[in-house]
Amino acid sequence: MKKIFLVTVLSVLLCGHNSLYAASVIKKVAPSFWWASMNNPELQVLLYGEQISSADVSISSDDIVLQEVVKQDNPNYLLLYLNTAEAAPQTFNICLKQGKKQTVIPYELKQRRADAAQIEGFNSSDVLYLIMPDRFANGDASNDVIPGMLEDRVDRNDSFARHGGDFKGIEQHLDYIADLGVTSVWLNPIQENDMQGGSYHGYAITDYYQADRRFGSNEEFRTLVEQAHSKGLKIVMDMIFNHCGSENYLFKDMPSKDWFNFKGNYVQTTFKTATQSDPYASDYEKKIAVDGWFTQSMPDFNQRNRHVATYLIQSSIWWIEYAGINGIRQDTHPYADFDMMARWCKAVNDEYPRFNIVGETWLGNNVLISYWQKNSPLAHPRNSYLPTVMDFPLMDHMNKAFDEETTDGYGGLSRLHEYLSQDIVFADPMHLLTFLDNHDTSRFYRSEADTKNLDRYKQALAFLLTTRGIPQIYYGTEILMAADKANGDGLLRCDFPGGWQNDTHNYFDAANRTALQNEAFSYLKKLLQWRKGNEVIAKGKLKHFSPRQGVYAYERKHGDQSVVVFLNGTDREQTIDLSAYQEILPRTSARNVLEGKEVEIGKELTLSHRGVCVLSF
Repeated sequence: MKKIFLVTVLSVLLCGHNSLYAASVIKKVAPSFWWASMNNPELQVLLYGEQISSADVSISSDDIVLQEVVKQDNPNYLLLYLNTAEAAPQTFNICLKQGKKQTVIPYELKQRRADAAQIEGFNSSDVLYLIMPDRFANGDASNDVIPGMLEDRVDRNDSFARHGGDFKGIEQHLDYIADLGVTSVWLNPIQENDMQGGSYHGYAITDYYQADRRFGSNEEFRTLVEQAHSKGLKIVMDMIFNHCGSENYLFKDMPSKDWFNFKGNYVQTTFKTATQSDPYASDYEKKIAVDGWFTQSMPDFNQRNRHVATYLIQSSIWWIEYAGINGIRQDTHPYADFDMMARWCKAVNDEYPRFNIVGETWLGNNVLISYWQKNSPLAHPRNSYLPTVMDFPLMDHMNKAFDEETTDGYGGLSRLHEYLSQDIVFADPMHLLTFLDNHDTSRFYRSEADTKNLDRYKQALAFLLTTRGIPQIYYGTEILMAADKANGDGLLRCDFPGGWQNDTHNYFDAANRTALQNEAFSYLKKLLQWRKGNEVIAKGKLKHFSPRQGVYAYERKHGDQSVVVFLNGTDREQTIDLSAYQEILPRTSARNVLEGKEVEIGKELTLSHRGVCVLSF
């Protein structure tokens, strides 16, 4: 629904003129509508059309104030700042007068839903299921190629081409997702990426207010969100404020050079964003890291420009209000301007106090990550206001811990114990997004041959789903999809088998999966369904013991209920004396979660090699 607004001139009833003249062509109005009664009454309306900056601007509303009209270096733009504090829902007119030429742009302030501000964000009671829309399922082949868009093909044999996945495909498999037991769906970016090629992933946005039509329309996205909600699933939307696609009209015909870093000229980032928290970093290195571009095809926004900042902030609020999404994952969070991103987080949470945002904080250790979380003492007196950060170091430890032999020193499960023992650096450890892999990393299994070791899978998922934080599962983990980043990002994002008509295998259907895949699927489903609504896991305090005999034990406790987990990090059976663990064994009987039966707690516990025991008291 990429609109070119052909705006005709209306009569004296609209703008106070008594004759008709030719109108300007308005190519973009962003946002195309807004809502009355927002907490922040200021509204920026960006107008884009040929030679419109010389126009005198007025509005037809009696209860909306035109506070400011801002002209840019480029005469094709006007930025209007409106005060809607006293405005009722209405349609009014923005009137542009250039000599005898008059242009009228109807603009609507909609009525907010009564409960719009109370949208429930994702939290530690949730498990996120990460989907790359182009690679999950194709429910509508008619939108695979859209006439006029720059990439005019689909090719499933090309891992860097578009494959045709869309909103309808996801919607058709919501029952599968809900049945698995996850509670939230995180979608890689769904906004328009009208680039020449290679943007199937969604991270080169060319229109911040438009869903990519190869996925479906804005209305179809909103329907997907509504359908997900009806099945008890939340939706998390990926957003990118650091950069856009080079085919974005804001870059191709820049409002002014200062909308982009280095005046719109390509300068490569160093990717060394630890400079933001480094007390010794040079100004030069800070600037190159933050202001440099990801790639030449992804120009870097200058968020210090107040108009850019407002444009980006409003775009996110528009999607929350319009579609009712439950969360945002912000891409490359430390690459953008700290103060602007803090302003954005605060603006969103001021408008939606129960909402959640997670920032991609891909840094090498917990200290660097903790700097970015809301209320971090390490950033004081600055505050990012970012509620949730991504725990990449834990991902690295988990990808090693379940392969190594655990000793009483370091290595194996001792990695997990030692890392978690440092959670004191975090302002809120429960607001860490935890994961084994995602669309940018090797999958937890790097090759199909590796998937034969289900012990690794079972231990990793048991830990992921019972430790602190908000877990995320990458689509296909449940059917043992494998890929190594060394073979290219495209292979990390393979199509889900069965998402396309005439696929050789349909792994959405248990009857078509292998015995090993069904064992993995059933195990994960059992854990996820047990975790759903489990307040001990969602809210419980964590207590753990350093590994003994290679066994790592920990408790989650909430009120008078607790869950105790034992993981055997060795390749041999272990029988452990439970006397050391009495403080986390409150009763003499418990429910063995994985076996689904009541068990008596004796003086000893025997665990098979790489075994898992989850006890619910």
